[in-house]
Amino acid sequence: MPPFVKERRMSNLQSLESIMPMADAPVQEEKKKKPLEPVEQEYEEGKKFLANGNTAQAAVAFHNVLLAREEEGNETGVANACNQLGNVCMAREEYLQAREHFQRAWKICDKLFDQMSLMSLNRQFLAIHRALKEYDEAINMTLDIFDIYSENRDPHGSVDVLEELADIYQDAGKVSKAADTYRTIASIHKNYKHNKIAAGFVEKAEELDKSAQ
Repeated sequence: MPPFVKERRMSNLQSLESIMPMADAPVQEEKKKKPLEPVEQEYEEGKKFLANGNTAQAAVAFHNVLLAREEEGNETGVANACNQLGNVCMAREEYLQAREHFQRAWKICDKLFDQMSLMSLNRQFLAIHRALKEYDEAINMTLDIFDIYSENRDPHGSVDVLEELADIYQDAGKVSKAADTYRTIASIHKNYKHNKIAAGFVEKAEELDKSAQ
């Protein structure tokens, strides 16, 4: 699997609906005002199929887009198509195939120095680790993500990822570590005077402690 990428000073993660180097974003916005070319139109149709749960037609559409972008030598287009094919596989719970598609997108984004897309892709890898019960890998990746949020002084992101970490610990049968994670979340909330919310996480930790006895 690709190495986890740590990018500093990021408070918002880029959506992978459309992968691109961030410098190209204004160009992409301008293109939205023009009529879609056939490949772009098929890409949009594929997204609609996927949103409606029609994974078979979505897969066909995104595969056609992938072939077209490969023929053009359009790496960004290839990355987008691979990402969407990964999403199709996720919807089908075909996690190994999803990982292959996401890894191909990851390599292109790494080449393009698109750090925000790399972060979003790593969240997909985390979801795959959880689905495949690869708990050690999931825990390590979640801790890396937490480090990034902490270094960016993003308490909301830190709490979100810690809640996910607590869930993973419970799935892995590491109840005491899950309880400790809830206490960490509580301490973050206390720092921001969210005393009622903090108390709720302390209560969750105590419940887990009791269940482990």
